[in-house]
Amino acid sequence: MNKDWNMIEVLRYARHDWLNKIQLIKGNLALNKIDRAKEIIDDIVAEARQEAKLTNLNVPQFASQILTYNWENHLFQLEYDVLDGSKCDYLDDEWLANWTSSFFACLNSSIKQYYENHLSVTIDPQIEGTRFFFDFRGIITNKDQVDAFFKNKSTAPQINVQLLTDQELSFEFFLHK
Repeated sequence: MNKDWNMIEVLRYARHDWLNKIQLIKGNLALNKIDRAKEIIDDIVAEARQEAKLTNLNVPQFASQILTYNWENHLFQLEYDVLDGSKCDYLDDEWLANWTSSFFACLNSSIKQYYENHLSVTIDPQIEGTRFFFDFRGIITNKDQVDAFFKNKSTAPQINVQLLTDQELSFEFFLHK
């Protein structure tokens, strides 16, 4: 889960992702599906903007973790959205990366294998701090383990769990400046 990516591995995975995207565009152009090729390009531009916002937050360990998570085999796919590209110099990058890694490990061991599991993370930098929203859709097989993770005061900030069912998990927390 906490693989330390070296430069060659990062470049290899990034090159592989870009080649896949270029192949999608070329394939759609070859089929004369110009509109679909344009949609793919628009998606690539939107993804690049999100990557830029994430890396501009000034939390490099956390950003690296989010950017590379889907490169490894996990039981859920990760999506993220940064609502503003403001720097978050006040965030403890190491703590945030460690907490996120612990949560991802807990979730990964609490959900059904071979199922369409998705986690969306929204990061909302604000004047007084940064709000993090987590929204999971899939099959949770061990709600007690997830609930215990949130109740462990040593690992979590003040978490507001909005929903925890067999198929959904939504929560948020706010880190003050």
